[in-house]
Amino acid sequence: MNIAFFMQPKATVAYLYSDFTIRQALEKMHHHGYSAIPVINRDGTYAGTVSEGDFLWYIVQGEGDTPRTIGIEELENLKLSDISYTSNRNPAVSIAANIDELLMRAMNQNFIPIVDDRGSFIGIVTRKAVIKYFYDNTLNGGVADLDDSK
Repeated sequence: MNIAFFMQPKATVAYLYSDFTIRQALEKMHHHGYSAIPVINRDGTYAGTVSEGDFLWYIVQGEGDTPRTIGIEELENLKLSDISYTSNRNPAVSIAANIDELLMRAMNQNFIPIVDDRGSFIGIVTRKAVIKYFYDNTLNGGVADLDDSK
């Protein structure tokens, strides 16, 4: 089965650009109520996923054993790319991936970023969509119905 049937396209997904300030990124995450969100470069390539924990550790991380704190004003001058986030934690899959690969990723990720053949971010597949597919096709014995209105 083509994973495009499960995908929420980029146009409907919240994401951050890697050149956003930390304050912009935090405000967008707060607005959408997410604890993790995809990060893309301005050329559209997937850069990774940043989480609330990444922000927290960046703000309080100090040198040696001395913690530091950063004021909100300073967050306006720091870029999201200054934070240590990685694409290894929430790796993307190709649009050509199969449903079995999605299932394996969904066991460890709340969402799976999807990229095209050029590595450009094109959307996400949520864990909910993968679980619903397997529920409908395995437990119910029925045909997959990805309509969320039920």
